[in-house]
Amino acid sequence: MTRRWQKRFAALLLVLGVAPVSAATEPGIRSGAADVTPPALREVGIDQRLGERLPLDAAFTDDHGRVVKLGDYFGKKPVVLVLTYFECPMLCTLVLNGLGKTLKTMSFEPGREFDVVAVSFDPRDTPETAAKKKAAYVADYGRPATADGWHFLTGAPASIESVAKAVGFRYRWVPEEKQFAHAAAIMVATPEGKLARYYYGVEYSGRDLRLGLVEAADRKIGSPVDALMLFCYRYDPATGKYGAIALNLVRAGGVATVLAIGAFMTVMLRREAAAERRRKGSV
Repeated sequence: MTRRWQKRFAALLLVLGVAPVSAATEPGIRSGAADVTPPALREVGIDQRLGERLPLDAAFTDDHGRVVKLGDYFGKKPVVLVLTYFECPMLCTLVLNGLGKTLKTMSFEPGREFDVVAVSFDPRDTPETAAKKKAAYVADYGRPATADGWHFLTGAPASIESVAKAVGFRYRWVPEEKQFAHAAAIMVATPEGKLARYYYGVEYSGRDLRLGLVEAADRKIGSPVDALMLFCYRYDPATGKYGAIALNLVRAGGVATVLAIGAFMTVMLRREAAAERRRKGSV
């Protein structure tokens, strides 16, 4: 390729925003690297169970000390489900803090468009600790009228395990640390109790959660703006986020354009080489 064509091609790539990616810089790609995961975390994780029905007949005790079933919180609205434990010194607090922070940014409210159900996976938790936890987060949320939309549940090991298994939530007790090792995520379930969305980490996009709730409710809640956003965005289960479909189409179009221009340049280079050979042959 002549220097003139090299400059043109480089300029074209810059305009289209196309750049080569090195495998060495890709996150999560390690060649021959040993597994350095601490033993306590090797059995910990979250396996997505999208479409799985929750054990709605599982018995728990709510933050008022009443015996309830998980299904008592389903039937009319989608549910934001959190597996946590109320004496957790670190990660659970971050998950609940992140959820509370996100809910403050949304016009949707617990008890109106959806419910929040926090299930403790520590059978030692009590209705008293559940009530204290709920009171703290309702107070921080700053909308006391929504208190009936927040539910903090405790239960026996069998009920806890049935929910954890249904959502693919794998955790374990670490005796040396006197705490549970577990992953961080919240889930959205449909009014029928089927798992619809997983959101990972301890911070959640208000837009993503709103779209997940709208989809989980079969678009029975929301507005024309929500319908338009659902048209423009698509949920990615691998990341727990919604990505712009239009952006993906633009990227795909950019790749197609590069391929087309590459083919054009190949033809032009061959013609240029043929002309150069004819010129030398005629000398």
